[in-house]
Amino acid sequence: MGHYTGPKAKINRRLGAMIYESRGAMRAADRRPNPPGMHTRPKRPSNYGAALMEKQKIKHYYGVGEKQLRRYFAHAKHSKGNTGENLLSLCERRLDNIVRRAGLALTRCQARQGIVHGHFLVNGQKVDKPSYQMRPGDVVSVRNREKLQILYRSVHGESSGEPAAFLTTEPETLSVTYDAVPGPEDISLPVDVNMVVEFMSR
Repeated sequence: MGHYTGPKAKINRRLGAMIYESRGAMRAADRRPNPPGMHTRPKRPSNYGAALMEKQKIKHYYGVGEKQLRRYFAHAKHSKGNTGENLLSLCERRLDNIVRRAGLALTRCQARQGIVHGHFLVNGQKVDKPSYQMRPGDVVSVRNREKLQILYRSVHGESSGEPAAFLTTEPETLSVTYDAVPGPEDISLPVDVNMVVEFMSR
């Protein structure tokens, strides 16, 4: 799922949410109230279908595959607290998500590409795994190379929206500090995670 290369607007329409943030996907994301054809009626999804759709939202939004999502779920299930909240918190703590929410990338796909290419440091060390789990106090920064500094200053200037409340961003140094584990109010994806937990618990 992290390597999905198909039409992103199609996923946005099917799932009824802004899962992919590219300009083309957002422009073409409007879903018509009725399916194509004459005298057609919209199908009402079953409980199974609705839960599957919610799970697909998480997989596409955070760019995780089935095996990885299962690992996150197992970890969340055996951790203290609400399983659904723990699951989304693990997804929010991914390095690619932190880079995106800090405004150092315009989309999560762009953030993953930059990380894989070694553009970012965590606590001064190069990290090239988008799934890297951040810990409170970790600092993400852009490598001190002139071309990268120019590139990401431009990207940060284009980025819209405020950084997440659990992050402290320093635009001058192109760095971001991960302050605390995100809570339910910090989750950026509109999803019914309880349906996902029930679905994955079968």
